[in-house]
Amino acid sequence: MLPQFRDIVGECSCCWTMSVNELYSKYTRVWIPDPEDVWRAAEIIKDYTEGEPILYLKLEDETPLEYRIGPKDNALPFLRNPDILVGENDLTALSYLHEPAVLHNLKVRFTESNHIYTYCGIVLVAINPYEQLQIYGEEVINAYSGQNMGDMDPHIFAVAEEAYKQMARDERNQSIIVSGESGAGKTVSAKYAMRFFATVGGSANDTNVEEKVLASSPIMEAIGNAKTTRNDNSSRFGKYIQIGFDRSYHIIGANMRTYLLEKSRVVFQAEDERNYHIFYQLCASANLPEFKDLALTSAEDFIFTSQGENIFIEGVNDAEDFEKTREAFTLLGVNDSNQSSIFRIIASILHLGNVEICSERDGDSCHILKNDPHLAHFCQLLGVELEQMEHWLCHRKLVTTSETYVKNMSRKQAANARDALAKHIYAHMFDWIVEYVNKSLHTSSKQHSFIGVLDIYGFETFEINSFEQFCINYANEKLQQQFNQHVFKLEQEEYMKEQIPWTLIDFYDNQPCIDVIEAKLGILDLLDEECKVPKGTDQNWCQKLYDRLSSSVHFQKPRMSNTSFIVIHFADKVEYQCDGFLEKNRDTVYEEQINILKASKFQLMADLFQDTNKDSSISTSSSSKSSRVNVRASKPTPKVPNKEHRKTVGHQFRSSLQLLMETLNATTPHYVRCIKPNDEKEAFSFESRRAVQQLRACGVLETIRISAAGYPSRWTYPDFFNRYRVLMKKSDMTVGDKKLVCRNLLETLVKDPDKFQFGKTKIFFRAGQVAYLEKLRADKFRSACIKIQKTVRGWLQRVRYQKIRKSAINLQRYGRGYMARRYAEQLRLTRAALTFQKQYRMVRERRDYLRVRQAVVTIQAFTRGMLTRRIFQEFLLHHKAMIIQKHVRGWLTRRKFRRARNAAITIQCAYRRMRAKRELKQLKIEARSAQHLKKLNTGMENKIVQLQRKMDDQTNDLKTQNEQLVVAKASLGSEVNKLQKELEMMRSRQGDGSQLTSLQDELEKLRAELQEAHAHMKKLEEKHSNEKMGLEQRVEELDRENSMLKSEKEEMNRRILHHSKSTEDQESSASQSVGRVQAELDEERQRYQNLLREFSRLEQRYDNLQEAKFQPGHKRNNSTQSSLESDSNYPSISTSELGDTDDAIQLVEEMGVEKAAMDIGVFMKLQKRVRELEQERKRLQVNLEKMEDQVNCKGIEPKTTSEQESEDLAYNSLKRQELESENKKLKNDLNELRKAIADRASQNSSSNELQDGYNLLLGQLKAANEELEVRKEEVLILRTQIVSAAHQKEETTNQIETNNVPEWTNSKKPIDKEEAVRAYHGLCESKKLLEAQLQSQARKHEDELAAFNTQIELLKDDIEKKQEMLNHTMSLSPEAQVEYSVQQEITRLTNDNLDLKELVEKLEKNERKLKKQLRIYMKKVPDMEVSLTAASSQPTKAKPQLTRQVTVQRREKDFEGMLEYYKEDEALLVKTLITDMKPNAVSATVPCLPAYILFMCIRHADYINDDQKVHSLLTSTINAIKKVLKKNNNDFEMTSFWLANTSRLLHCLKQYSGDEAFMTQNTAKQNEHCLKNFDLAEYRQVLSDLSIQIYQQLIKVAEHMMQPMIVSAMLESESIPSLAGVKPMGYRNRSSSMDGEGPGSYTLEALIRQLGQFHGVMGEHGLDPEIAGQVIRQLFYSINAVTLNNLLLRKDVCSWSTGMQLRYNISQMEEWLRGKNLHQSGAVVNIEPVIQAAQLLQVKKKTSQDAEAICSLCTSLTMQQIVKILNLYTPLNEFEERVTVSFIRNIQNRLQDRNDVPMLLVDTKHTFPVLFPYTPSALSLETLHIPANLSLDFLTRV
Repeated sequence: MLPQFRDIVGECSCCWTMSVNELYSKYTRVWIPDPEDVWRAAEIIKDYTEGEPILYLKLEDETPLEYRIGPKDNALPFLRNPDILVGENDLTALSYLHEPAVLHNLKVRFTESNHIYTYCGIVLVAINPYEQLQIYGEEVINAYSGQNMGDMDPHIFAVAEEAYKQMARDERNQSIIVSGESGAGKTVSAKYAMRFFATVGGSANDTNVEEKVLASSPIMEAIGNAKTTRNDNSSRFGKYIQIGFDRSYHIIGANMRTYLLEKSRVVFQAEDERNYHIFYQLCASANLPEFKDLALTSAEDFIFTSQGENIFIEGVNDAEDFEKTREAFTLLGVNDSNQSSIFRIIASILHLGNVEICSERDGDSCHILKNDPHLAHFCQLLGVELEQMEHWLCHRKLVTTSETYVKNMSRKQAANARDALAKHIYAHMFDWIVEYVNKSLHTSSKQHSFIGVLDIYGFETFEINSFEQFCINYANEKLQQQFNQHVFKLEQEEYMKEQIPWTLIDFYDNQPCIDVIEAKLGILDLLDEECKVPKGTDQNWCQKLYDRLSSSVHFQKPRMSNTSFIVIHFADKVEYQCDGFLEKNRDTVYEEQINILKASKFQLMADLFQDTNKDSSISTSSSSKSSRVNVRASKPTPKVPNKEHRKTVGHQFRSSLQLLMETLNATTPHYVRCIKPNDEKEAFSFESRRAVQQLRACGVLETIRISAAGYPSRWTYPDFFNRYRVLMKKSDMTVGDKKLVCRNLLETLVKDPDKFQFGKTKIFFRAGQVAYLEKLRADKFRSACIKIQKTVRGWLQRVRYQKIRKSAINLQRYGRGYMARRYAEQLRLTRAALTFQKQYRMVRERRDYLRVRQAVVTIQAFTRGMLTRRIFQEFLLHHKAMIIQKHVRGWLTRRKFRRARNAAITIQCAYRRMRAKRELKQLKIEARSAQHLKKLNTGMENKIVQLQRKMDDQTNDLKTQNEQLVVAKASLGSEVNKLQKELEMMRSRQGDGSQLTSLQDELEKLRAELQEAHAHMKKLEEKHSNEKMGLEQRVEELDRENSMLKSEKEEMNRRILHHSKSTEDQESSASQSVGRVQAELDEERQRYQNLLREFSRLEQRYDNLQEAKFQPGHKRNNSTQSSLESDSNYPSISTSELGDTDDAIQLVEEMGVEKAAMDIGVFMKLQKRVRELEQERKRLQVNLEKMEDQVNCKGIEPKTTSEQESEDLAYNSLKRQELESENKKLKNDLNELRKAIADRASQNSSSNELQDGYNLLLGQLKAANEELEVRKEEVLILRTQIVSAAHQKEETTNQIETNNVPEWTNSKKPIDKEEAVRAYHGLCESKKLLEAQLQSQARKHEDELAAFNTQIELLKDDIEKKQEMLNHTMSLSPEAQVEYSVQQEITRLTNDNLDLKELVEKLEKNERKLKKQLRIYMKKVPDMEVSLTAASSQPTKAKPQLTRQVTVQRREKDFEGMLEYYKEDEALLVKTLITDMKPNAVSATVPCLPAYILFMCIRHADYINDDQKVHSLLTSTINAIKKVLKKNNNDFEMTSFWLANTSRLLHCLKQYSGDEAFMTQNTAKQNEHCLKNFDLAEYRQVLSDLSIQIYQQLIKVAEHMMQPMIVSAMLESESIPSLAGVKPMGYRNRSSSMDGEGPGSYTLEALIRQLGQFHGVMGEHGLDPEIAGQVIRQLFYSINAVTLNNLLLRKDVCSWSTGMQLRYNISQMEEWLRGKNLHQSGAVVNIEPVIQAAQLLQVKKKTSQDAEAICSLCTSLTMQQIVKILNLYTPLNEFEERVTVSFIRNIQNRLQDRNDVPMLLVDTKHTFPVLFPYTPSALSLETLHIPANLSLDFLTRV
């Protein structure tokens, strides 16, 4: 134990109020020394009396111990702090300040809470966790940015923020000094500090200096870091990086200075160590094509990289790191040529190490083997002469006054010279890279201030310590001296500022040790002197040290060695070995070798050695360029060629160290002390011995000693009052002055006035006083608890007695009542038994009687029935015999008649055949004669003339025949019947014609076949119908089976859900899975808006350079067609997809439109009816064409075809009559509708808007009426054509049959054969037609059967799948069953979603088609109105009075809602409405008035068809809005005003675009105001993007205004008085950053008031409520993120009382949301994590049931956040308990299955995607009034 800490014991003991007997009493806990753990906890088991030699203790494992006390040997042990103080953020907050308390506090924070940072006054202690922690992200930087150092948990970012704020406030340069031993994490801490500066103070322009500053780290790590036994990435040099800032405190440049590079590592590495990383990275990438010339192989093949015997580092990929190094070189501007040269130099060093030097026989000379490949590669890579380098590697030149000669070197000397050359080359390359990095980071801008980050080696002591350790410890002595002076200075300044009396504090001053090292004739001076001696040796120098410094207290000579010395440093004694001191201090390199390198043909290599006499170990020249420290540089020495006069390494290091100290003294330092917890690099493993050694070496304990020597505990008056008011009297609480109350209390409790001091704002306590006050407070609470327990227990016993007495009385009353009721029940039972017996006997007798009577009646009935059936059978037999006789006799008679008839027919046929042969023979003879031919020709000419005349007559009489079609049809039917009868009579007369008989037989056969076909078809139809019914029954059975399976599945699901224990988790997971579709949409929208935000940022940057011209184009459509595209998210109604008008109206209602416009509904109905008529007309036209083709081709149709056509005509006639009736009905409906509208218009004639709507509706009705008239005329024409065609065919048939029948009757020529043939062919065709119909019917049924079979198969597969799913589900556990069902539901919803998307696409296509048709009809409306108006002016056609009134009203309209302006007034219009517009100027008018005025101007430009005017006005408007927002980028009111106007202008462009989707809620007048000529869809998109940008700016402004309020209002303000507890705080609670500018304390009321102001401003400006709700939702997310992040980073607010305050604050905010009707906006969901965090702070945290409850409660928190809050949980009283490590491990194990994102802090930059819903305006543009104060007189109302 250090002697100064024994002084602390004395100081503490002398300042204790109580005596030793009271302090060391029973149950007091103490610390005792331990050889293994350094300090060990124990408890006193017996009161100690002052002067006793033994203190009786009990260790933590219940082992008793007798601890001896002596005035010289062992003093009284250290007292332990109360448990409430264990784990504090600041070590100075501990009541007892000593080494074991510090060590225990660090161990508890590190191992139990996993906190690696702890404050110790002004020092940040950082313990290396040997594990990647999620506490360095950008969200953590944002959380610490702008915060005071004492407000957040300890962090390297807090130190960096403190330095940044002090630089800005005090305008003084800052320094962050990071120190510690190798492996403690110095480099990482410095890297994170620079990352913080790069993020917070990013460059204001596009130079990206912060990226270059960060890019320098991988380069310096590659060339300056190496693996050691203690650290895998140990920095083998010191560096001081200055980051320069301008007056706006943006990074403009940086500069780096390096110190004492470990050059010896280039040529030698100890076991299990490596050379610098760059060598291994280059070897790992040697197979790349660009590195083939380097001739590199594995690092194991080179001596300089294989001496450590392990070339790999676990978890490190050298090839990947090399790529990062090359990328960093490129980012810093190192071109490929220089990179190639650097890699050539590094490779040449490796080859130089492999050059083999062979000794000669004499031993005094050596040589290099010829054709040595490594030497050849070395010379080739560096571009030097091989022979010269080979010569001078084995020889050296000696120069005397008279001559110069060359001397051979021994093998050892040559090897040393080779290694020295390698070190020299690497050191120069290192300096060149540092200088190049400085040039890249240098800026020409003026530097206003800088922050320096010093990453330097800590105190080192090894078994063998050499020159490097000596320099390192010398630097640490200087830094420790500066640290002690700064700590002492701050401590005294604090006392002076608080104006309390103080005495000089004695602190350890290490100036004598520094004098031993650097004073005249000190160690360094004697070393330089010995280096100048030609024959100087390490032994001689060591002897001089013994002679000159033996009298110094800090210098000792070892007892057992004459070649080493001991220096007593501030941290420990260190023994240094003198061997090698002189050689390392000289750093000798032969000039001949350097001259060869100067002559290299590579420019970079030659430039490295142009000035070898300058200092090579530090790059101080470059640092003076960018540094602005007022430090005078050392005077340059003249260049001399003699190497003996160059500066030694020790002299150079002392000069650079002096310059560093002057720089640090000129800045405000901040200290970071890195601690290595163990040597095994185990994660979160703490070895007390190693930690204590480093704490003593880094000055942390010295800080504790200085603080403990004065007043270490400090309280502000309000905190002290809140903490210890329980010790006050009631009379003291009435005093208004809290300072006076605290003074009176302390004077009463503490009798010695020296134990505390009253400052201006704080109370200062000596060590131990806070612990005494805590003891008094705990005793007070304990007595109060006992009193409360006594009272509560008495009340519980009284309540229990009263319950027992009341229960006894109730039991007695109920017992007596029971006895009485039982007796009454017995009486009732007796009476009931008698009644039952009487009734039973009566029923038994009556039952017997009825049974006998029934048997008698039954026997009689059977007997009578048997007799009657016998008589009936006899009559039936006689009747059947008579029927058989009748049928047999009839059959015999019919058979005899058929035989006689057949014989007669046979005779007739034979006779007729004979007559026919005779006539045929006679006709053949006549046909050969000329007279017959002449008769034939004469008949033919007559027939031609007759046919020509007949054709003319038919053409002339066509119209007359058409008119007589109906009458002719009836007469034709009667004549056809008559002719058929005559034809049958003729056929019966001509029985001797054998051919006609055969044809008739064949005709009968065909008819029979036709009937059979009909019968077969009916059978098939019956068969198919039966099969269909069977299939339907089968489908119904399958459906029933499926429903049964579904019911079983549902039953199983209900059972599963019944047995499930985590119903809430299932519901939440299901809701989350269902909401993923919406989340994907939000992500897409958010991605688009993020791109838009990035575009806005780039556009803003571009605008800073030059003014951009906004020239988006717009397309112009034809005058007859408007835009067909829509920006709306709602699908329009497609009438082609609907069944009728009622369905259309229903679909409109389902889509969310409350009232559809009446004119649109009527128009849709008319349009549908017109379309049906059009289809009917087409069908009739096709039928007419078919009939005409049949007439032209066949001429004369058979009888069956005529019948079929007559049936078609009858069908067409019926269809036509039906259409006419529907047309009349529709016409009546239209007339009634017109009359109703006219009545309504007459009642509301004063309303121009209704009158205009009526005019528009009437125009549409007229157009539809005309369209119906046209369709009606077309139907009449078709009807006439059909009737005439049918009449013509009937007449033709009638004439043909009339002409043919007389020929059959009068003459017996064979013309009847042709008619029969034609009839036969007709029957064949009809048969084919029937067969075709039958086949089609059969195919149809087969298709239906196949479809049913397919459906059955599908149902079977579905049932099998469901059965498999059910079996699989039953085999799973209940939790897995729920998860599986949720996955199935997600899959089903996804498929449904895809189907819905396809349906939406189809509807959109139909929507486009209907829009085209609607545009055409809408364009016809004005033309039809004009035609109707012109027709009404004619006297011959009188129009209704209603139409004339509508027309007159349209002409009397004088304002169309447009504003006209001249082109030259456009700039004035934009300036008045946008640039110079103030929100209060239009506050008393219509909201969004500028948007309405601009749109009315756009309407007029569209009305006059001026595209240039529209383009210019919209472009100017958008650019002006952007400029106004850029100018007022921090004004919430202005931003909200233009967000409302921009969105309203966008809605107006949609509402009046003419698209049907946006017109559903318009009035008729508003539809008239739609744009006519231009499609502004592209501008709508631009305005939509602009609205998103304004929304994002509004959120940014609001969050900026709320940022300073959130933490104070939500976590720090006492919304519930007297609830918050206060704990003892350390130095950091009131850091220096808070002294000058204390932030305002905001309450919850102020935060809610600010939110109300935001909401009120948005409401006044007319912003859509949906958008305002989204703004509030985003602000609540920001409140949640900031509050939760601060809660996760602040240990002082993680307590039960803070959880109660937070719950109350959240409830107040929820109440505000309900009051503003914003509870449905989603804001409450965004603060759910904070709600759960507050609940987590309040719930019990002991048992496994508590752990399960926490896991089910905190669903919105990640596992990291839950564990962090539990680790931070701090009890404010001794009655509360800390969360145990086992409980936290239990929570972690339970939450392992969660798929949470590994996130600790909430992203405060996250922005929800905004959605602008379409909200049309109900305002009529023609009624808009423009105030006179706007000075818009140049606008004209149109």
